[in-house]
Amino acid sequence: MRENRLKRQLEAGETVIGTFCILPSATAMEALGLAGLDFLILDTEHGPLTIETCEDLVRGAECGGATPIVRVADNRPELILRALDIGAGGVQVPQVGSREEALRAVRGAKYAPIGERGVSIFTRAGGYVGTPDHPQRCNAEQLVIVHIEGVRAVENLDEILSVDGIDVIFLGPYDLSQSLGITGQVDHPRVRETLVTCTERARAAGKFVGSYAKDAEMARWLASIGVQYIATLVDAAAIALFYQGLVATIRRGG
Repeated sequence: MRENRLKRQLEAGETVIGTFCILPSATAMEALGLAGLDFLILDTEHGPLTIETCEDLVRGAECGGATPIVRVADNRPELILRALDIGAGGVQVPQVGSREEALRAVRGAKYAPIGERGVSIFTRAGGYVGTPDHPQRCNAEQLVIVHIEGVRAVENLDEILSVDGIDVIFLGPYDLSQSLGITGQVDHPRVRETLVTCTERARAAGKFVGSYAKDAEMARWLASIGVQYIATLVDAAAIALFYQGLVATIRRGG
């Protein structure tokens, strides 16, 4: 497992910018990295991506200089293991709402003595031939990112934060808005207050904090409250929005 540049950036206190990816194109991943994004979240929860597709997307992201992160579809050890074995720089686990669910994510992502991840050094993460220190390097370099996406998770946040092995607490504003009964209103004062208080609690517990920004203004606000790991837009949506604007500008003649 190679050194994780994204983790070094977070440890240095930098704010890192990425996006969610559903396009099954290594070329697109390389271009996004070359555009300056720090990380790319390969989304197997809400998109068509498979683990086979993701392996090439990991390569594409690395070619462009971005750290590939795989969001698994569920908090299951076999999904987490496969995402990390293809050489991803980390795994994002959705809908973590309790200490036990956080422990399950860590057990699936980390080798002993931290977790229970099945050992094979003959993987892409192990350079296919592996080295004796492969488990230790993966434990040290691959990020574990858990999603806090509902009222239950917020209520149990202190217990989740007590789990060793979690690197980033990712606050999902859209799911939080749904859980609060104001679906889609991510600028609502109740959503913003929840993001602020959860960020403060997570940082106090020594965890990095991540979240999603719908636009640059929201991204800047998230950074101002201490969120370091900011994902904005989705690759397919960014393309559609760009061309919508371009076509509208051309048609109106200026």
